[in-house]
Amino acid sequence: MNFLTFFLQAAEAAPVQQKGGGLSFILMLVLIFVVMWFFMIRPQQKKQKEMNKFRDSLKKGDKVVTVGGIYGTVNEVKGPRVSLDIDKNVTITVDKASLVKDYSDAQQNA
Repeated sequence: MNFLTFFLQAAEAAPVQQKGGGLSFILMLVLIFVVMWFFMIRPQQKKQKEMNKFRDSLKKGDKVVTVGGIYGTVNEVKGPRVSLDIDKNVTITVDKASLVKDYSDAQQNA
């Protein structure tokens, strides 16, 4: 018995499937999308809103960390740029988008 006859016999013996079931397939796709939105997209949007709120509320004296890991104190906020004092007589200018968190709360709790 070769493979071709085996598959032909298996195909003849297979039960005939009923047509339809399109509605259940669509419902399953919608359910998958809702679950993905609830567990993946929604939390990311919430986190992005918090970061935007943090960046918009920056003021002089806030202690921040950049994406590159530079700790500094906000000296001046001017549009999309922020001047940071990172050491005595050392000031750098960074983009607001590169600031990730305020570490002053973490230092007070430690």
